[in-house]
Amino acid sequence: MAHKVHPYGFRIGIIKPWLAKWYADRDYAPLLQEDMRIRELVARQLSNASVSQVEIERGINHVTVTVHTAKPGIVIGKGGANVEALRTNIGKLTDKKVKLEIKEILQPELDGMLLAQNVAGQLERRIAFRKAIKQSIQRTIKAGAKGVKIQVSGRLGGSEMSRTEWDKEGRIPLGTLRADISYGVVHAHTTYGRIGVKAWVYRGEQLGDQPGSARTEPRAARRAAAAPTRARRRTTGAASEPQAATAIEAAQPVVGAVVAPEPPRAEPEEA
Repeated sequence: MAHKVHPYGFRIGIIKPWLAKWYADRDYAPLLQEDMRIRELVARQLSNASVSQVEIERGINHVTVTVHTAKPGIVIGKGGANVEALRTNIGKLTDKKVKLEIKEILQPELDGMLLAQNVAGQLERRIAFRKAIKQSIQRTIKAGAKGVKIQVSGRLGGSEMSRTEWDKEGRIPLGTLRADISYGVVHAHTTYGRIGVKAWVYRGEQLGDQPGSARTEPRAARRAAAAPTRARRRTTGAASEPQAATAIEAAQPVVGAVVAPEPPRAEPEEA
């Protein structure tokens, strides 16, 4: 499958939840712009806190902002100073009460956005892109990923002409809806220009009823269960062949058999 569909948006409502949980009939455009300003503020103020995603949930008189980060200590700050400053700044963007929640990412190596941020940071420190890609892939596979792919595009190594390079390990089933794939895009600002970094991480399959309720291994192949049925069909067909042959032989006339002549018919007498 070509990379024309966003892996997260493709799975929304199936194994992925919505990142913005609210409904508006008339004020949809202003609220959408407000969400964009909140996300930009969080990304700018917590640029060094390894923020993966931001969830926004709206009620009647409140706005709940949930920040998923791998470094909750930096987000909270000393004595909760950073959290209060962030809550105050978000309150300036909206006229409703702001509730801020911090959730820690236990395995940052399996997050596509954090993986792309890591590679982009190495490129900004002038580390060779091939080395950065291979080390990140090995680290992600050791953390338990089923597959990982990293792609970089731009003036790699300071070359005059931009190009695209990528490397992968394992499998990335983009067309499988039950596949839990974490995807992230980050821009690395280097002295040669901007370099785009994309990362795909395949973390297994979700087979639960609700998004994120259960993550298990892929189901076993069903061909093994269907094999006895085929063998049984073959046995049944083999057993029915003699019966069919017997019926055919019974229908054929026997060679050399004596056939008794038919008795003469009596002609009707004339009146």
